[in-house]
Amino acid sequence: MKTKAVRLYGVNDLRLEEVELPEIKDDEILARIVSDSVCMSTYKAAQQGSGHKRVPNDIAENPVMVGHEFCGEVVEVGAKWADKFKPGQKFSIQPAINYNGSLDAPGYSFKYIGGASQYVVIPSCVMEMDCLLDYSNEAFFYGSVAEPMSCIIGTFHAMYHTTQGSYVHKMGIVEGGNMAILAGVGPMGIGAIDYAIHCDRKPGLLVVTDIDSARLERAASIYTVEEAAKNGVKLVYVNTATMENAEEYIMSLTDGKGYDDVMVFAPVRPVVEMGDRLLGKDGCLNFFAGPSNTAFSAEFNFYNVHYSSTHVVGTSGGNTDDMIEALDMMGKGLLNTASMITHIGGLNCVVDTVLNLPKIPGGKKLIYTNIDFPLTAIADLQQLADKCDICKGLYEICSRHNMLWSEEAEKFLLANAKAI
Repeated sequence: MKTKAVRLYGVNDLRLEEVELPEIKDDEILARIVSDSVCMSTYKAAQQGSGHKRVPNDIAENPVMVGHEFCGEVVEVGAKWADKFKPGQKFSIQPAINYNGSLDAPGYSFKYIGGASQYVVIPSCVMEMDCLLDYSNEAFFYGSVAEPMSCIIGTFHAMYHTTQGSYVHKMGIVEGGNMAILAGVGPMGIGAIDYAIHCDRKPGLLVVTDIDSARLERAASIYTVEEAAKNGVKLVYVNTATMENAEEYIMSLTDGKGYDDVMVFAPVRPVVEMGDRLLGKDGCLNFFAGPSNTAFSAEFNFYNVHYSSTHVVGTSGGNTDDMIEALDMMGKGLLNTASMITHIGGLNCVVDTVLNLPKIPGGKKLIYTNIDFPLTAIADLQQLADKCDICKGLYEICSRHNMLWSEEAEKFLLANAKAI
């Protein structure tokens, strides 16, 4: 069958085109994609082409489908998986399949599976690694943002602390401890705020920094100080660009003890180095933000490594357990990952969105792969309402949901937008 898909042919060479999908084999599954959120990792793959660790060397001849944060419905099931999956079943996917130690992943490495497509053929390795996950929520977009949320959850689980006099590491953040999320109101940082407030292992103090006033205000309006306090967390937002002696102030909130857990959400040397300086005894710094520069580096105080047991860890992606936790918490209403989404659009706008992603402000760009719709900021719906009936309807819906995306908005868009 034919499908429209965005494929990567080389450095900055993304093409929306019609693709002929092969008939599925007995160990494969045919699926329809409904939603896919755009990740900065896809931008990096487009920038690097075959130089990316997950992208094959022969994409000029065998292009790969991009997009790895997707959700959809099963269409046809090969005999091998007929007892586990059924046509019509909704699914989400963990792209970090780690099959036989390979870095191959949907959205980077395969000809016929990627989120920026109407239909895909899911290879057997995905099911063999239990990475095709049953999904029961009515709204598809939650299944798309479950993948980035799993990366955030993995970050929290990867933090570790030591026991003085012992070589045993205690995994996870310090419960009731001091945590700082630096450069923390981008789409991933805002998800981290949500998780820190609502997970079962919370910090006592959570400081969130950034230099963008508008993004800080948006984060503070969604995850309020009062909401955090109800969950036992003292939440403080800090604009380090406008506050004098911001670092001194941030440290003063701990009475000079420093921070048990620091997460860095931007690959910026001064931010990393400030994170190092904020660490208290046995403090753990997680460098979450993956840089494009392979030579990126920053100074780290090794005196404190030796005498104060400070340490650093990096995480890239979550695992299947993290994804299951994300889906479970969203299903119970404990996480509101709609806060990560600031733009919506159709498959037609994927190429320009990916290639210009760092220049487009806001958070997650959510793509509905079976419609033709321009990339549109949710914040701009009101001013577009006079020119666009769909935007008018979406604005009325989003106004009822604190200007956040919702199941109601998704259903309205899919029912009224032009098919691609």
